[in-house]
Amino acid sequence: MITDEDYLYFAYRALDGMIGIVAELGDELANRRPPLPGANSPYALLTHSLGVVSYWAGALVAGREVVRDRDGEFTSAGTLRPLLAKAAIVRAQLAEDVRAAVPGERLRTTPPPGFLGPDRELTQGAALLHVYEELAQHHGQMEILRDALLAGQPTGSGR
Repeated sequence: MITDEDYLYFAYRALDGMIGIVAELGDELANRRPPLPGANSPYALLTHSLGVVSYWAGALVAGREVVRDRDGEFTSAGTLRPLLAKAAIVRAQLAEDVRAAVPGERLRTTPPPGFLGPDRELTQGAALLHVYEELAQHHGQMEILRDALLAGQPTGSGR
């Protein structure tokens, strides 16, 4: 129904958009939470998004063992260089996982009940759609985070 290349085009637009925002904000602003109830930092949101891709495409679709601290993703912080390096690895692995997927086949394992996702049994193709859903949703969320963070900066602050 959709080619691997078409899927990756749209998934990469969302993922690359988040990576670009975090890189643009720099270490300080990327780790800051805007003054909005329940807001995440862009750093934490990208960390979470990489966890989503690694787990849903890597473990559930490709069958790799993936260790994930979902709760810890939302409190993560640090310098950008290691995070951006990890993002490049996850991005490349996503292409391999998508190309190896058998869309109509069952998942390689069952997600833990605590991992929020679709509330029905999924195929590999549906799990990849969930990855895209999460990337697109979090990209939009990160655009709002960026705008809120930049709105609080003095003009010409040089970030």
